[in-house]
Amino acid sequence: MPHDILVLTEPELKRAVALDLDAIDVVESAFAALASGKVVMPPILSMEIPGANAEVDVKTAYIPGFDGFAIKVSPGFFDNPRIGLPSLNGLMILFSAKTGLVEALLLDNGFLTDVRTAAAGAVAARHLAPSVVTTAGVMGTGVQARLQMFAAHQVRPFERVLVWGRDATKAAACASDIAGHLGIDARAETDPARLVAESQLVVTTTPARAPILKADWLHPGLHVTAMGSDQEGKNEIDPAALARADLYVADRVSQCEKLGELAAAIGAGVWNGKTPAELGEIVAGAKTGRTDDSQVTICDLTGTGAQDTAIATFARQQALTAGAGTTIQS
Repeated sequence: MPHDILVLTEPELKRAVALDLDAIDVVESAFAALASGKVVMPPILSMEIPGANAEVDVKTAYIPGFDGFAIKVSPGFFDNPRIGLPSLNGLMILFSAKTGLVEALLLDNGFLTDVRTAAAGAVAARHLAPSVVTTAGVMGTGVQARLQMFAAHQVRPFERVLVWGRDATKAAACASDIAGHLGIDARAETDPARLVAESQLVVTTTPARAPILKADWLHPGLHVTAMGSDQEGKNEIDPAALARADLYVADRVSQCEKLGELAAAIGAGVWNGKTPAELGEIVAGAKTGRTDDSQVTICDLTGTGAQDTAIATFARQQALTAGAGTTIQS
């Protein structure tokens, strides 16, 4: 029997879905669900394509109570810019959790991943950053550098942003975009140590494979969200920083042990071996988060299939409300 499938393009999704508190709350609900132990979330499927300097990642999760579950396919072909194509693209497929039928094809080219990743950073800031943040710092100059600041500002409305990147021109452009979007002071900072010293919230958004944030730079009242280490070998945070922090939190321990900053700390032999808290456990109140504004906290975000299911379900609902998309029959 034929059934309807909603097809949404990237422009349609961008009109229907905003990086706002509703999106942040939806992603937060996915973290809380993870803490229940009832979410079914298999390990990330990752395949390298060495001949093309490429990789493909597949993530999914079933969350009880959600009408659907998403499967996300994210190709990264890193030589594409040489031929005028973007490095990243992809799509999400939303299935009914009751029948298994395809309900929506979200041809987002990575847009929804960008939104849910930035929203996850805001969830981390909401639960782990000091109660008052006057200056936020971001290390990196790409799309996520901008979006992380846009999202974090909604839960910790800071007055100033400092941007560091290896390319000073890109850092200045990123700061200009942030200032224009948020209507606050934002400027490029050439010294990453000074950026950390002057900030209460720092987000690292780079593909670095050697630490860009040193343990000696940690100071009372600092929260760091690291979201760039999402594949084996990536490492933004000095492994010693995880051991020195008052609280280290993973989005998913099993992933962070293989892909995140925790993997580097374990590999360096500086991790104490204790199982860290997960962000969802703190959101749900099962574990204790920041207990005072003088603590140093670090959150390690590798990205989860639960976030993808949450944002895909939300995107379909928003699109239906807006009357967006094209309906086809299978």
